[in-house]
Amino acid sequence: MPINIPSDLPAFRELSRENVFVMAAELAEKQDIRPIKVAIVNLMPTTVTTEIQLLRLLGNTPLQVDITLLRMDTHEARNAPPGHLERFYSSSSKIKKEPFDGLIITGAPVETLPFNEVDYWDELCELFEHSKKHVWSTLHICWGAQAGLYYNYGVPKIPLPSKLFGVFVHNVNEKHTPLFRGFDDIFLAPQSRHTESDRAAITAAKELSIQSQTPCGSPFIVTARNCREIYINGHLEYDPLTLDAEYRRDRAKGLPINVPKNYYRNDDPSFPPVVRWRAHAHLFFSNWLNYVYQETPFDIRELA
Repeated sequence: MPINIPSDLPAFRELSRENVFVMAAELAEKQDIRPIKVAIVNLMPTTVTTEIQLLRLLGNTPLQVDITLLRMDTHEARNAPPGHLERFYSSSSKIKKEPFDGLIITGAPVETLPFNEVDYWDELCELFEHSKKHVWSTLHICWGAQAGLYYNYGVPKIPLPSKLFGVFVHNVNEKHTPLFRGFDDIFLAPQSRHTESDRAAITAAKELSIQSQTPCGSPFIVTARNCREIYINGHLEYDPLTLDAEYRRDRAKGLPINVPKNYYRNDDPSFPPVVRWRAHAHLFFSNWLNYVYQETPFDIRELA
């Protein structure tokens, strides 16, 4: 079954071109099944690109997924196409009015700011709190993971000596959890960040489990409450050219930026990137949706 999104959303055309299963709302309403309801809080400045990246992965499943795009009421987005948010996004307060099977909170370009200086921090905290009882499983990505770990468990973010930028090997610590069904012992995933969640604070919190990490011990995927909270400290969802665009953007601005590691052939940016994370990205999101489908009560109102 496909993802259910508006037929005039830019992602609909792009994903249809890629033969990703998408369905317009008017057709989905005729099917006599209960779809999985997933809300996406998109905090990334690349609004449309991030939509496509996430929806591409959510569409790789036999389940029907009903998508709701959410924005922060207390933040003025400046990078979305004119009228895009008003047309396709709902207020984040919508999630407080109805339960969801799944919630995805993306990264955001506020990594160097203290959490409480982010203009929508209070609103995001309300969302974190509300999701504990009204969302079956919440997927936090990159800065969204740092923010969630800090709010829920007091885990601070710490600066890295240099930007973690490229495609890196990650280990699987817990091979038998639903999220890693079918995974190899090691897998590759993109990273692009200047900070990370403090490992010592994570291991000190008995509720948290480091499910995956880099060989040097940096936490990648952390879970709590039997996978009802998932924190991904990286970007499985990235497209083949996302790191390339970041690299060339910063170079054009004269900012200090290293060539992303293990990304271009021979680490030479004159060659195209080599994509080596796509299969595990699809598998992870499919595993998450299957977990949500299997575990959420059929009557989603029972979550409240």
